[in-house]
Amino acid sequence: MTAQDLVPPVRIAVLVPCYNEAAAVAQVVRDFRAALPDSEIYVFDNNSTDGTAEIAQAAGALVRREGRKGKGNVVRRMFADVEADLYIMVDGDATYDASAAPRLIAAALEGGYDMVNVARVETAQKAYRPGHRFGNALLTGLVGRVFGTQTADMLSGYKIFTRRFVKSFPAMSGGFEIETEIMIHALELGIPIGEISAPYGERPEDSASKLQTWRDGFRILRMIGELIRRERPLEFFGVAALAMMLASLGLGLPVVFEFWESGLVPRLPTALLSAAIMLAALMSFAVGLMLDAVTRSRQELKRLAYLAIPPLR
Repeated sequence: MTAQDLVPPVRIAVLVPCYNEAAAVAQVVRDFRAALPDSEIYVFDNNSTDGTAEIAQAAGALVRREGRKGKGNVVRRMFADVEADLYIMVDGDATYDASAAPRLIAAALEGGYDMVNVARVETAQKAYRPGHRFGNALLTGLVGRVFGTQTADMLSGYKIFTRRFVKSFPAMSGGFEIETEIMIHALELGIPIGEISAPYGERPEDSASKLQTWRDGFRILRMIGELIRRERPLEFFGVAALAMMLASLGLGLPVVFEFWESGLVPRLPTALLSAAIMLAALMSFAVGLMLDAVTRSRQELKRLAYLAIPPLR
């Protein structure tokens, strides 16, 4: 018996969240079965009404159902229910290149990454709508400025994770903002992240995108703001405190100058308003300090939960 015989095979699960993807899901299952014949392919159906689940099952996928609407709810269920060593998550719209999966696995294993993102390279003019492209660049740049840049395509729906990442990720989002939460979670904990590029094509003719540019863009932007408040409370409340302090000084300094010159306070309401705003600024800064201590403790606990799971050897 050699040392290689003692190493168990790596269990690979392909996770496909789906909602009304009857026109594309069979192709996704077939392509990933051809690229990764030893993997288990799970299709998690999110209340589809077009027979997506039945088509996926007929194509050879293991079909599960999640009744709560939204991609984030599906991801939470997938990460909780599926047991594997490596998890490939890919959208069920047949726009991502399944043949890149072995390269994705190699990048994770050789680089020792707990997450590898697939940056999209367009292969067709209609593959990536201009609004989506602009929104992705804007949101990816915003997250990079606040939390650090380690990816060029944060909103890509094609990623690989280790078991260590999946089983320690809280998954609090309900919708498409789950991609943002995944990236910020990895950046905050200092988890090793890699990225490769792969072709990105058009959807099948009978398939339609579920992503609404403005609605989902605002939801993602709101999620970024919420995560900044939650993960960077000192900066968040500190900026608010600075803005209120400047407003207070702008209102109060003329009153102070008048008092020095005349010994009177002719604008008492303005003076009281200035004092109240300054007090609110000090309270905001104090709240930021307290929440920063709480956030650091919470991050330490999440880091310990991550480290409690053995790495993939």
